[in-house]
Amino acid sequence: MKKTLLLALSLMAAAYTAQAQATQTPAKAGPVAGPAITFEESKFDFGSVAQGGVVDHTFKFKNTGTAPLVISNIGVSCGCTTPEWTKTPILPGKTGSITAHFNSAGKIGMQNKVLTIESNAAAGSTTVSLVGEVKDASASANAAPTMKVETATASASTTAATDTKKVKDKSNGTKMKAKVK
Repeated sequence: MKKTLLLALSLMAAAYTAQAQATQTPAKAGPVAGPAITFEESKFDFGSVAQGGVVDHTFKFKNTGTAPLVISNIGVSCGCTTPEWTKTPILPGKTGSITAHFNSAGKIGMQNKVLTIESNAAAGSTTVSLVGEVKDASASANAAPTMKVETATASASTTAATDTKKVKDKSNGTKMKAKVK
């Protein structure tokens, strides 16, 4: 009885292990028939940039297919992003690149700029994106500047009605002098 139970448990464990391995290890596929584009990364997070800053990033890709890959056009989600790409056919196994230039002028907050790559790839069009945050550059300029006022003591040679004040703007380091009557 013990031997039968032990044998049944062993068979169930072996069947379960075989099933788990079959579902976890997909069969390796060979190269795609025709051209195929495979990116090293499909999303680039540029972190944060001050409003008006420009972000440049190059997306690298490889033709993992069996025929030359030709990129015919790249559409962008807005005019603030301009792409440059490899214009010549990319042979199988060779690499190419797409450089995206994002100008953050007039933008604020979280950004997700999508580039849609139109090519002769077997899978059709694909996308890559630039993501990050544009911070308001004028927020610190519009805030009331922190001022440090130092009053010089009037000496006996100065008139009693005139006092000199030195003012230093800490936001940009400008020093100013003012005479107060």
